[in-house]
Amino acid sequence: MRNARSHCSVAGCLGLLFSVCLPVRLFSQTGGPREQSGSPAQPTAPVTVPDRPAAPLYQGKSGTPQSEVEFVPLTRTVTIKFQVQDPNGYFLPNIRRDNFAVYEDGVRQKNVSVEIEHAPVTVALVMEFGGRFHELNKTLATEIPPIGKGLLEVLGRNDKVAAFKYADRLTPVADFNQSRESLDTVFDHLGVPESSETNFFDAMAEALQRMRDVTGRKAIILASTGVDTFSKTSFDQLLQEVRSVGMPIYVIGLSHIVRREAAVLGNTAPFARIDWNTAEKQLEQLAQASGGRAYSLQSEVEAPAIYDDIMENLRIRYVITYVSSNPSQGGPPRNIRVELVDPKTGQPLKIRDAAGKVVSAHIFVQQTYTPKVSTSELRRPSRAGIT
Repeated sequence: MRNARSHCSVAGCLGLLFSVCLPVRLFSQTGGPREQSGSPAQPTAPVTVPDRPAAPLYQGKSGTPQSEVEFVPLTRTVTIKFQVQDPNGYFLPNIRRDNFAVYEDGVRQKNVSVEIEHAPVTVALVMEFGGRFHELNKTLATEIPPIGKGLLEVLGRNDKVAAFKYADRLTPVADFNQSRESLDTVFDHLGVPESSETNFFDAMAEALQRMRDVTGRKAIILASTGVDTFSKTSFDQLLQEVRSVGMPIYVIGLSHIVRREAAVLGNTAPFARIDWNTAEKQLEQLAQASGGRAYSLQSEVEAPAIYDDIMENLRIRYVITYVSSNPSQGGPPRNIRVELVDPKTGQPLKIRDAAGKVVSAHIFVQQTYTPKVSTSELRRPSRAGIT
């Protein structure tokens, strides 16, 4: 398991790549082509990033992160916010400003500025806290409070959090306006897990509705086994709702911890027939469909690293800003493309890890935007890669 806290400290640099190579020619920093001199251009020093773990923290496939494009008609300013990751979902730091090439309708844009955004976030924590089986409920009573407290440790002063617990229904524990001081103790007073139904699908459907109108960078963090006993909402209906809301769900799966405790009681226990594999797969599906990630918690000590990975994935974006070369303040959708290049050769940029190995990376940028009123348009980005 990696030290995710140190990982976040290097994420302020980041890196990204893309699939379509530039022609073999040189570009000035303003974006226009310039002629090569008599001697061949020499490549710039390679971009080197810290070595990263060989495997991701999350289970299954990571969801495709959303990007944002904002257009201001009066100034024709375009702002693009997007993520760049290596194949294991880690950010790649140390990319320089002149490595970025931005195209709109095939025209390279000039005077492109590049920044890193660490956005404040609004998070709803949804925690499983009760169900049919008393023995499993005792495990939840032990495991859930530290998970809740762990989230508070990674939140900043401008972040907002609400907390909910569920068994047969979703119950608010803390709202977005609650002070940080009161949040520090709320997880010590969750009560005793009820012996009741575990209506997971219904609880998540309600949580999604509560978050639908929340603005800004937002997400649901779900701590759950994925077991559902008597919901009116079907899994397919929940999956459709997840896609329509367009908000990432980060799952902290509890089934491994609960199954370990359940195994002590043997195959004759009433919960021995629970289909844990299906529950885990459904949690992964929800996370992937939402643009989030699913993690399998093996022990309490893993929670801090998981939270750091979640917050890095949720908070941090590259921010590219330029004035569109298109003189129109409106019109049909425009195609956009972001690439990384060696500015001296025009060749695709090579990024190497601390050991000198070339790192494959992906950028996640939506392919089009429609010039209209200055509001962020969230769309599913395309995934492009280069080795």
